[in-house]
Amino acid sequence: MTDEDKELEEIRKRMMSRIQEENVRKEVKKVKPVELNDRSFNDEVKKNKIMVVDFWASWCAPCRFLSPIVEELAQEYDGKISFGKVDVDANPEVSSSFNITSIPTVIMFKNGKVADVSIGAVPKPMLEAKLKKLL
Repeated sequence: MTDEDKELEEIRKRMMSRIQEENVRKEVKKVKPVELNDRSFNDEVKKNKIMVVDFWASWCAPCRFLSPIVEELAQEYDGKISFGKVDVDANPEVSSSFNITSIPTVIMFKNGKVADVSIGAVPKPMLEAKLKKLL
């Protein structure tokens, strides 16, 4: 290997190292909705200016359809809107306090008060339009 080849190899190694460092810095943090329960619900809703809560159950097929949409929105609106999830089977108090009879139900809170409600597995653009009105 010539001196020129060695020098080129060193340059290549440095460039690869820089590219890897940049990719690590650019890596997006994964934001997920907060798991809420009967005890934590009120405090979480009150401490966030805008909070979107997905009421769901593990056995509910439409809930499984909506869940990735809610996770995408949580990622996209990170820092602007907070997201949470309530398992209705495990948290009957908070679910009954909002008269949740159909799931999925998404309740949007602004300053601790209900601002909008969406029932059923709605498409992402419909939820996003409601979120934009809250901002």
